[in-house]
Amino acid sequence: MHRIRAGGTMGLATVGLTHSFAEISFAEVGELEQERLYLESEILSEYSFEDIVGKSAALRKVLEQVAIVAPTGSTVLLHGETGTGKELLARAIHNLSPRRQRAFVRLNCAAIPSGLVESELFGHEKGAFTGALMQKQGRFELADHGTLFLDEIGDISLELQPKLLRALQEREFERLGSTKTIRVDVRLIAATHRDLQSMIRNNQFREDLFYRLNVFPIEIPPLRERREDIPLLVHHFVLRHSRQMQKRVKFVPKQAMEALVNAEWPGNIRELENFIERCVIFTRGDELNVPCAELRRSAAPAPSTFEQAERQIIIQALKAASGRIAGQGGAAERLGLKRTTLQNKMYKLNISRACYAV
Repeated sequence: MHRIRAGGTMGLATVGLTHSFAEISFAEVGELEQERLYLESEILSEYSFEDIVGKSAALRKVLEQVAIVAPTGSTVLLHGETGTGKELLARAIHNLSPRRQRAFVRLNCAAIPSGLVESELFGHEKGAFTGALMQKQGRFELADHGTLFLDEIGDISLELQPKLLRALQEREFERLGSTKTIRVDVRLIAATHRDLQSMIRNNQFREDLFYRLNVFPIEIPPLRERREDIPLLVHHFVLRHSRQMQKRVKFVPKQAMEALVNAEWPGNIRELENFIERCVIFTRGDELNVPCAELRRSAAPAPSTFEQAERQIIIQALKAASGRIAGQGGAAERLGLKRTTLQNKMYKLNISRACYAV
């Protein structure tokens, strides 16, 4: 049995002055103390690496790089497979920087129709295009003196890349429908799961933009390369979701933990968390109910039937709406969802424009 204690098995990674990692004690504590320790470990860590769980050498290397680059104003390019925690690391960089008191603004470039990305980045004036009923600030303006995180940067169209390059180099741009130049002071963190150098060779990504982004690259290892972190992650997610569902899950069976450690997890940490959440839902007692047979079906466990069905329904709605998310007849309206809810689901289910292009 792997007994779950508050905080201890979470293994919240913190980098000290000697870059060593520490774990909260496994000591027996009462329920109120468990709650206090859990909340503290969720919210605070010495160097602001909130929710980054693990103690492997692979993760230590990444966090050491984060600690080095964070205090600078340099552009950072995070590269890693889907679900490896790129946004968590981007937030850690921001929280460790002199800009920590300013805004951290995020944009997932793959979750927005290509025709709207320019408006989202740079804003627009009233009447700049059909549906522009009022003036709108873009993400660059919102992130002024703060940090802008552009997730899935490889999905930005070739047509928009020159304007993005100019904004990064000159720190200036114009809103759509305006000739007034706006100057900003923004620290950029970009992330992608794509091979940008291969895209350059295929004329899908500008080489000059790549070099502007690739000032300080950080490679994020997939979960299969840091298996020693999986028990810590499992305990962390069990504690999180048990608390949210007001359950008291205390044990993870040894056989189940071994199966979890040995699974491939192609969706990485995101897939692991979704699976553990499902386990907690099915758990009725204090021992985590882990459907090991589902993990044994293949070296790379498939996502749940519900996730597959939900993903397919969203893709079908996007295709029927010709890729439009918002507005009358858009996918959000067809599905009865708010635009932001649909975009969050698309991000969680890894639905990019390539999935619904017609």
